[in-house]
Amino acid sequence: MKFKIITLFLSVALSNFVSSQELKPEYHKFIKTFISDIKNDKKEAVANMISYPFKREYPIPAIKNKADFVKRYFEIFDSNLKSEIIKSNPAKDWSEVGWRGIMLNQGTIWIDTDGRLIAINYQSKFEKDLKNKIIAKEKPKLHPSIAKFKTPECVLETSKFRVRIDDLGNDNYRYASWPLKKKMSEEPDLVISNGKWFREGTGGNQRFEFKKGQYIYECHIAPMREKGSTPASLTIYQNKKEILSQDAKVVK
Repeated sequence: MKFKIITLFLSVALSNFVSSQELKPEYHKFIKTFISDIKNDKKEAVANMISYPFKREYPIPAIKNKADFVKRYFEIFDSNLKSEIIKSNPAKDWSEVGWRGIMLNQGTIWIDTDGRLIAINYQSKFEKDLKNKIIAKEKPKLHPSIAKFKTPECVLETSKFRVRIDDLGNDNYRYASWPLKKKMSEEPDLVISNGKWFREGTGGNQRFEFKKGQYIYECHIAPMREKGSTPASLTIYQNKKEILSQDAKVVK
């Protein structure tokens, strides 16, 4: 899953190097505890590892608190995900990836070096079905000009703009923007199709690029960001010269 909740694509050689770093012995204990908790469905113990809200792939609602996590535990940890975690070996299948934290395999699970669960890049059948139901309900609420798409990617807000990005299929992404005072049910001020998506590593960081004449619109999203940095940004170039750059928050 490209979470998507995942600018330039790192080379295969670099990705392999990063993922092959051995886990330090001091981290083995809480990874083993996490594996044991999943094996025995200790929902409360896993819930205590999380800072809330805990995001799921858009448009699935974020998990609000511990009680919500316990309630939705089996919606996330199905038999396939549990099997991957339970069968994992801390010394072989878990890797430390610098400031990003510790990942299982190629980024299925991320835990920080303090033992906090920070990301689950996996979607169960339940969540896939839920996502499709939410999308079906959402489409009639959008302006007709943007109501057709395969998958919604995200909605960003800067100090001035609301930006919606949708996957139209076949590696074709659409950018639509409004002033903040307008709703998505109103006609967008700008719509650009044929956008491209670029992934950075395995942590979920990504970039969308849209071209219109002499302008390039770039949306950066960084769920696995360094402390103090912004979760997203909008940058606009004219003839390759930056003319606008605004921090953004991911609202959906």
